[in-house]
Formats: sequence, C-alpha cells, structure tokens
Amino acid sequence: MSSFTARLRAAAPPSAVAAGLIAVTVGVTSSAALVFTAARAAGAGPKEIGSWMLALGVGLAATCVGLSLRYRAPVVTAWSTPGAALLATSLAGVSMGRAVGAFVFSALLILLSGVTGWFARAMDRIPVPLAAALLAGVLLRFGTGLFSSMHGSFAIAFPVFALYLLARRIVPRYAVLVAIAAGVLASALTGGWHLDKLHVSLATPVLVTPEFDGKTLISVGVPLFVVTMASQNLPGVAVLRGSGYGVPVSPLLTWTGAVNAVLAPFGAFGLNLSSITAAICTGEEAHPDRDKRYAAAVWAGIFYLCVGVFGATVASLLTAMPHALVLAMAGVGLLATIENSLATALSDPASRQAAVVTFLATASGVSLLGIGSAFWGLLAGVLTGVVANAGRRRGTRVVASAPAQGQAPAPTREESSPRDGC
Repeated sequence: MSSFTARLRAAAPPSAVAAGLIAVTVGVTSSAALVFTAARAAGAGPKEIGSWMLALGVGLAATCVGLSLRYRAPVVTAWSTPGAALLATSLAGVSMGRAVGAFVFSALLILLSGVTGWFARAMDRIPVPLAAALLAGVLLRFGTGLFSSMHGSFAIAFPVFALYLLARRIVPRYAVLVAIAAGVLASALTGGWHLDKLHVSLATPVLVTPEFDGKTLISVGVPLFVVTMASQNLPGVAVLRGSGYGVPVSPLLTWTGAVNAVLAPFGAFGLNLSSITAAICTGEEAHPDRDKRYAAAVWAGIFYLCVGVFGATVASLLTAMPHALVLAMAGVGLLATIENSLATALSDPASRQAAVVTFLATASGVSLLGIGSAFWGLLAGVLTGVVANAGRRRGTRVVASAPAQGQAPAPTREESSPRDGC
C-alpha cells in the first residue's frame, strides 16, 4: 500500500494537479466565449461547436502531455485566443470548408517555421531580462485582477487572498489549493454559483472537408498565423526561458503545427505555446522541485481532454461559476511567477531600462495591426536596448541574469559586438 501511495503521489502531486486545474480553468474561462463566437461566425451549429471544442481539447492534451513527458519540462499549450478574436470578426460570410482550409494553411505555416528553425534563431537573440519583463507584463492584469475583484465581490476574493497568505506560512506547498477551496466555499455560501445553467452532454467529431480558396487563405490564414506566432508562441517561449527551461523551440512548433493540421478539419483553428497558463505550471506553486513541474503540464493536458469531451458541459459550468472566483484563482496562482519575473527582469543594470520599457509596453495592452502587446512590448524593449547601448563596446555580454528563486541558471552567450546589448 505504501508503494502504491508513493507512486500515486509521484504521478499526481496535489500542487501539480491544482496548478494544472487552475491553468485550464483560467485558459478556458478567459476565451471560450471567443471560440464559440468564431465558430458561429463560420456558420457552425451546436454539433460543430462541440466538435471544435473536442478537437481543441484532444490537440491540447496530446501536445501538453506528449511534449512535457518528452522534454521533462512544463510545456503547456493553448488555443490561439487572439486567433479566435480574429476569426470572430473575419469569418462572416466564409463557408465552413474555406474556414477549415485557412486553419490548415495557418497550421502548415507554423509547422514550416518549426522545421526551418527561423523562429528559434530569432528567439535566441532575445536577452533573458527582456523575456522575463515580457512575461511580467503579460501577467500583470491577472495579478491586479485578484484585488480589483474585491470591489463588488469582497466576500469571495478576500478569503482566497487571506487563506493563501496563511497557507504560505503553514503549508506553502498547498497554498494555492487551500485558496481555491476557500474561494469555492465562499462563493457557495454567498450564492454566487448559478447551477441551474449546468447541463451535461458529450461532444462528437464533425469532419469538414477543407477548401483552399486563395482570398480566404490570404485574408484569414495568413493573419491567423501572424497573430498566433507574435501574440502566443513568442511569449510562450519567453515563459519557458524566463523560468529556466531550455527546451528546444523548433520541435515544439513542429509538433504543435503538425497536430493542428491533423485536427483542423474537425475545428482545431489554432494550437500554440501558452504564456499565461504556462506561467501557472512553471512557478514554485506547481511543485517545489522545478524538475518535477512538468507534472502540472501533464495534468493540464488531461483536464483539457476533459474540456474537449464535455465541451458543452464545460461551457455551462463556466457560465455558472462566479467571475470573481476565476480572477482570484488566477491571481494567487501567478503571484510567485510575477515576483520571480520582475526580479529577473531588473537584476541586470545594463538591461534594466530596456526591461522596464518591455514591461510597461506589454502591460499596456496596446494592439496594432491585429498583433497584441507582447510583440510590441518586446520590440520596444529591444529598440530601447539598442539605443541605450549604442557605441558601447564590451568583449563579453551576459544575456542571462541571475535566476529567480527556485530556477536553474539560464545559459549565457558571448558576443564581440554590442548590437544586441539590450
């Protein structure tokens, strides 16, 4: 019995299971409505919408579990939230077959970027402090959401925060789990749940034959690829590297693109590396041992599979759940990650100004040309670093700062030219 218990704890550490559950809850609640809207814009009915959720759930399960076990790192994937927003406005009047053709085309472009390795080479030029600042900027609104939710829902959000602080002193490994339990109990006592909206149903796959129309490929497929790479995959890689995980980028893109292409005819419009939900699984709250945090990503994949199978049920559950509870859960789940990211971003005086600019621009939420603030924040930080270091000559430049608490040292790189001295 003791041997079985030990194996169970190794496979399902409570903190890792909780982190995976929070990651999926945050990911689904923040963008499921966009997926439904995008599907309806393409003329999808209830069965097709269920198929979209099933395809996305299966794809995320396969990539989360497979890649995390392969590299023993918390590789968390997600559907493309900006992609869903793009589709919700650009699929009007587009047939389902042509929409699926655009999904396949975008997935093949991602696959090509992984096979050629151009995206990985571009990411190798980004200093670690800027990547950490980008992550902190992306997560800022979720950290502040913990406290903004107290306005109007104090009875739900404050117990989550208070119990989290208390548990951090007594049982730090289970602090987030205790906070979630407190939030669920508080929301139940205050009548925040609307269980009358909950109903159970299973999703079934619906195959749609892709139609490759030139105008649709250019107007939908190419923008979908661009926003997915710039707004999702780029910060997703930053999360992994900022947390000290040196996972090769190209294979991740190759596999997510390949799985996306296979499942696109069933409604998987965009699979990519996650940033916000990945940060939940890469932080200390997921597991005190960073080498075992991949278990959180594996459990996230399992929960994503459940989301796909019970697509309509999950949608009704999210409708029943108090929004303040979701914000509070995300806030406490990301506190440690935000702390570590800021510490890493500001630890190197040579790149501090560029890191601050990256953080502020990313946190601003600015969106230009349909591309989110993560890309523009990083671009602003790189530009700041280039200008600030123009004319300086240093024989050796260390691009990796001191690692945040609980993280392994990130690799360093030597340069003879200051052109990337951000």
